[in-house]
Amino acid sequence: MTLSPRMCSVHTHSTLCDGKASPEAMAAAAYDAGVRYFGVSCHSHTPIPDDEGAVLPADMTDYRAAVLALREQYAGRMEVLLGLEWDSQSDISPDGFDYWIGSVHYQKAPDGAYYAADWGEAQFSACRDRMCGGDALAVAEGYFRDVARVAAMRPTILGHLDLITKLNAGNRFFDEDTPRYRRAALEALHAVDPHATLLEINTGGVSRGYRTAPYPALFLLREWHAMGGSIILTADAHSTDTLVFGYDQAAELAKAAGFSHCTLLTCSGPVACPL
Repeated sequence: MTLSPRMCSVHTHSTLCDGKASPEAMAAAAYDAGVRYFGVSCHSHTPIPDDEGAVLPADMTDYRAAVLALREQYAGRMEVLLGLEWDSQSDISPDGFDYWIGSVHYQKAPDGAYYAADWGEAQFSACRDRMCGGDALAVAEGYFRDVARVAAMRPTILGHLDLITKLNAGNRFFDEDTPRYRRAALEALHAVDPHATLLEINTGGVSRGYRTAPYPALFLLREWHAMGGSIILTADAHSTDTLVFGYDQAAELAKAAGFSHCTLLTCSGPVACPL
């Protein structure tokens, strides 16, 4: 069998968290799109009030059962992996899954308030002004400190490494070319174990109209290549029409960083795949 990056889609969300389609519909669409290694990776539970209804419950018994039922349904046709996108503010363990994606979506202030990295100008501005004294680069630095903390846990995949840039088109909030920003981002990347964790090239910000290029930035991918790390292409799909969205663009970005292969996640483990 000739392998293709489009055969693998393991960063996906459904109506069990904040997705738009049921897990059954997502699996059916994945199979129809030629995906043969499909991962369900709903958002882990957090204690954040704003997350209620958009993340899994703390008791994931039903979630596990639903995914394993899909695995049985597609046996012999498409491998279904039980995954989890684990948030840095989560109050549950990421253990006991086929794989887990370690991600940062929030920063927690000393007063207990949570500020989302990607929820809009009001959230970013509140974090900048209330938590960081008006210093937008301090928001990015705090975000990357949390990324480094998640990376140290050695997730299977590190999710959207520079999500903090989602709303920053045209350097709207901070200059991504400044040494201060790049130092913070690279320090987070250097906390990742290239022998234990895959770095995703994530097209979700493009499919939802926030960005024109996938995460992460080219300078980070080039450094990851120099570190000997491996990559996986993901769509961060929240709907049935985005399961392999932008994979060609992601592959071109990977090649520009020096990669010739990506990784497919299978039930038997990671498999190298030419780009």
